[in-house]
Amino acid sequence: MKPVNFLFVGVGGQGILTASDIAAQVGLDLGLEAKKSEVHGFAQRGGVVESHVRWGERVGSPTAEQGTVDILVAFELLEAARWIEWLRPGGSVVVNRQKMAPMSVTVGSAVYPSEDSLLQALRHRAGRVIEVDGLKLAEQAGTARAVNSVILGALSALLETPPEVWEEAIVRRVPPRYADANRAAFRLGREAAK
Repeated sequence: MKPVNFLFVGVGGQGILTASDIAAQVGLDLGLEAKKSEVHGFAQRGGVVESHVRWGERVGSPTAEQGTVDILVAFELLEAARWIEWLRPGGSVVVNRQKMAPMSVTVGSAVYPSEDSLLQALRHRAGRVIEVDGLKLAEQAGTARAVNSVILGALSALLETPPEVWEEAIVRRVPPRYADANRAAFRLGREAAK
């Protein structure tokens, strides 16, 4: 199996690092080599977070080069557009429709682009764009904290991997009291991506 390159992006506090940890674990659980790298600078202050995950029979570097990412997994719409050049032409995007205004927009020195313009930028580069209302589906599953499980569900629908491997990796990672809600969130995300 040729390596599959994932890039998880978003804003601090959205569960990006947990989601990328789970994705790396799924690769290992599938019997593949999996490597992960993350940058989270000012993540606790709402800053940008990025995490690379790579799976394959043999994986060298833990990071993909710009323009070689197979699947961009974005937890925030503007961050998806900011990182789109990392996606290989024709690659796939899983994007949470949530909008979190960056500081420049909050203080009035910039304007958040329209949803249509952001989605158009994604579609211009990607072969497939899956839009998910992560927060709505997580709340439907029982907790707003399960957005990352919704996004992982949507991601899993793109891959030829057994969904139960993903669910087991999620349940091992989340506190037991949230296991059922995260399992439900995963399934809702998977269904939304079909």
